[in-house]
Amino acid sequence: MPKRLTRRRFLRSGFLLTTGLGFGFAHLRQSRAQQTTPEASSESAAPMRLELSGKLKQVHDPVIIKAEDAYYLFCTGNGIPIRRSPDLQTWDNTFPPSVFTRVPDWALEKIPQATNIWAPDISYYNGKYHLYYSVSTFGSNRSVIGLAVNDTLNPQDDAYKWVDRGLVIESFPEDDYNCIDANLIIDADGVPWLAFGSFWSGIKMRRLDYDTGLPSNEDTTLYSLARRTENSGSVEAPFIIRKGDYYYLFVSFDFCCRGVDSTYRVMVGRSENVTGPYIDRDGVPMLEGGGTQVTFPTERWRGPGHNSILQDGDRDYIVYHAYDAEAHGAPTLRIDPLVWDDDGWPAIPAEA
Repeated sequence: MPKRLTRRRFLRSGFLLTTGLGFGFAHLRQSRAQQTTPEASSESAAPMRLELSGKLKQVHDPVIIKAEDAYYLFCTGNGIPIRRSPDLQTWDNTFPPSVFTRVPDWALEKIPQATNIWAPDISYYNGKYHLYYSVSTFGSNRSVIGLAVNDTLNPQDDAYKWVDRGLVIESFPEDDYNCIDANLIIDADGVPWLAFGSFWSGIKMRRLDYDTGLPSNEDTTLYSLARRTENSGSVEAPFIIRKGDYYYLFVSFDFCCRGVDSTYRVMVGRSENVTGPYIDRDGVPMLEGGGTQVTFPTERWRGPGHNSILQDGDRDYIVYHAYDAEAHGAPTLRIDPLVWDDDGWPAIPAEA
């Protein structure tokens, strides 16, 4: 069975390449230097640092899954680009190179100005790969989340075919939430849930029907998981995993998509229940702006955010994009080991 790993804001490379290099380096030095790194707990081995190569640039909002024959990466872009790696380190394009050839017609009917597909999320359950994706436009909460399924991720397999199941959930200008950045989590009882959200009133969640992957008719509650009032309410990109006795909610604070001036950073909180409440290490609820910082910028790697987590055997990895100051701010794939301290909190080792 595949290992689960699980913005939208795909900017033209020209915009990224022209972004200025002015940035507060004092802030960068302070943020990384003051990070405290826990010792790996005895429950899992400390992952080795990965040396990445191949097709790493122009990657926004990456999500990875370990499938039958390799690791597969999906990211924001034209048709949802796909990349493949035999070892999690060397990455290349697949053929066909994307899930779709264009934005699906049903989504264009709802969001006529859409040009790309944002923030994919890939999971395997109930015998199929489930890929949730978002369609929207900048600065708007008129957004939709769709679902495509496949029996296999190997393009050489005769069974390889993406079937678009269409609309899952949508938001309108009169709503106080934004239906992008979907993430599927299966709880301890085998019940699927979909977390999503960006800005507005923060991160939301709906229960799904196990058989269809669509919103459940049994529980129609719109749960709230996290929100902020600072920095225009900038919280988005939820990703939830279950580890030990807790569910961990990772989110991104602040702003992506500004090249080297991006201020994205990954935060985390945890809860004993999938629907919350999620609390950070200092006891602050994420519904009150709480979150413990996980990623930190460096002089080269700016705005590290929109993460997913790969739980690969006894090793955990955090997958995200950052803006490369040595390549004019190009969004670039990053994969770092994740270790857990004795109190059950995650961090990236300093040497990574």
